[in-house]
Amino acid sequence: MHPILGHGRRLALYLGIWALVGLQLCAILVAQAGLDPPEALLAGLPPAAVYAFVCLSAWYVSRALPLAATGAARMLGTAFGAAALSSLVWLFVTRVWIDALAVRGLVRSAGGEARGLQILIFGFGVLLYLLSIAISYLLAIVEERREAERRALLVEVSAREAELRALRAQIDPHFLFNSLQSISALTAADPAGARRMCLMLAEFLRESLALGGEARIPIDRELRLVERFLAIEQVRFGERLRVEIAAQGADGLLVPPLLLQPIVENAVTHGIAHVIEGGAVRIAASSAAGRLTLVVENPCDADRPRGRGAGVGLANVRARLDALHGPDAWMHAVEQDGRWRVELSMPAEEGA
Repeated sequence: MHPILGHGRRLALYLGIWALVGLQLCAILVAQAGLDPPEALLAGLPPAAVYAFVCLSAWYVSRALPLAATGAARMLGTAFGAAALSSLVWLFVTRVWIDALAVRGLVRSAGGEARGLQILIFGFGVLLYLLSIAISYLLAIVEERREAERRALLVEVSAREAELRALRAQIDPHFLFNSLQSISALTAADPAGARRMCLMLAEFLRESLALGGEARIPIDRELRLVERFLAIEQVRFGERLRVEIAAQGADGLLVPPLLLQPIVENAVTHGIAHVIEGGAVRIAASSAAGRLTLVVENPCDADRPRGRGAGVGLANVRARLDALHGPDAWMHAVEQDGRWRVELSMPAEEGA
C-alpha cells in the first residue's frame, strides 16, 4: 500500500496541498476559459482531486526504477512517458467534467478557447506528475538513509550486547576464583568455617545464576547480592570486616546485575585484607536529578602490594557502564587519607 494511503494525517495533508493545486487550475479556467470564480471552483476542484490520486502512482514508478540501479536515459524516458500518460488522463477527466457541467448549464462552455486550454492543462499536468516523481525519489532517499541508520544502530546495539555478555562472563570466574582462594585459606585454620563458607557460596552462586540473561535488576536486589557476598567474606575475616549499606531514594531503580560485585571484591581483597585492624565497607545508593549514584568506600593500606586484580575489576565495571550508557555514565576511583572510594553515576532507570 502507498505510504500516504495508510495514514489518515498524511492523506489529509496531501489532499490539502492538492487543494492549492486545484485553485491554480481554477485560476487557469478563469483566465483562459472566461469562467466566473464560482464556476471555476466547480469545474476545477473535482478534476484536481482525481489527479491527486493519479499522481500517487509516481511513488510506484520511483520504486520500480531505483536511482542506484537505473540508467539516466531509462529513468527520464519512463518519467516523461508516465507523466504524459497521466496528464492525458487528467485532461480527459477535466474535459468530460466541464462538458457535463456545460450541458447542464452549470458553467459556460470554453468555446474557442478549448484547444489552448487543453494544451495548458496538459502541460500543467506533466509538470505536476514530474514533480510528484521527484518528490517520490527524494522520499525514497530519506527512507533509505533512515533504514541505513536503523541497521547501523542495530549493529551497534548488537555489538554492545556482545561486549556486555563478554564482560559479565569475565566477572563470574573472577569472583569464583577469589572465593575459592578464601575457602582454601580457611581449610587449615578453620575447617568448620571453610565448610560454612562453601555452603554460603553455593547459595550465593545459586542466586546469582538465577539472574540468567537479565539486563537490569532492581537496586535492592543488587545490594542483597552484595550483602550476601560480604557475609561469606565475614566468615574468613570475622570482626575485621564490617558492612554498612544505605539506600536513600533509590528504591525501584534498575542497575546491571553484578555491577557492584568487582568493586566490593576489590574492597575486601585489596583493602580489608591488608589492614590489620580491618574496617568497614560502606556502600551507598542515592538518586537525584534523574541520576543514580553508587558509592563504595573501604579502608586501605598505602603500603600494600599492588596487584593487577583491582585494575581488571574496575576496568570491567567502567567498560560495562560505557557500553550501556556511553558518556552519560562515569566512574571515579580515588585513594585519599587511607580510604579507597569508588563512585558510579548513571542515568536513573525506573522499573516497570
